[in-house]
Amino acid sequence: MRDIPGLPSRRGFLKASAATAAIAGIAVPAKAEQKPEPVALTEYKPDCLKPSEWAFVMAAVARLIPSDGEGPGAIETRVPVFIDKQLAGDYGKASDWYMQGPHDAAADPLRGWQTPLSPLEIYQQAIPVFDDWCKTTHGKIFAELDAATQDKALTSLQKNEMKIKPELNQFFTILLGNTKEGYFSDPMYGGNHGMQAWSYIGFPGARGSYKEWVGKHNVKYPLGPVSISGERG
Repeated sequence: MRDIPGLPSRRGFLKASAATAAIAGIAVPAKAEQKPEPVALTEYKPDCLKPSEWAFVMAAVARLIPSDGEGPGAIETRVPVFIDKQLAGDYGKASDWYMQGPHDAAADPLRGWQTPLSPLEIYQQAIPVFDDWCKTTHGKIFAELDAATQDKALTSLQKNEMKIKPELNQFFTILLGNTKEGYFSDPMYGGNHGMQAWSYIGFPGARGSYKEWVGKHNVKYPLGPVSISGERG
């Protein structure tokens, strides 16, 4: 990750995120058919994000986990696809969440979701506000800024220097969380293409049994990752 003030280093971010990532499932037989290569991101048709929203997500995740770091970036692992698909589904709509008020934007996060807006609505409302701020402050919308200025703009978003309205002030936290989730998700959800992120951190994926390794210590696990669908990295 770039050195954005207030954010962890790229290596620390990946290690910490990997330690907390909860990825579960059962691998299917080893001879599972290989899925066809997905369409390129330039040809991908978002399920719910509008063109301006898609452009923002593409640009933002590319700065949060850039392609010129030690491992694969968010673009190579198709994090934008993961975010689009999640926002198009139950998560984006908060379908099974308790959404009744009262809401307190200053409440401790442990008290749960503190806005009447769903995640999709937060993206839809926050992105144009942020783009307008970028245009006023830096002369262009976020997706059109150079990388260094994008980093500064994301820092401002993280610190809420634009004084975004309370129900949207968690946008950066949500965006960063969704980016991490897409980076480390099982490929069946659209992100972590080719299990590149898992391979980078040495995570074995959704293998069904490790009983032969229970008594082995300080020995590097020799097998590559396996996805829920049986894909092998």
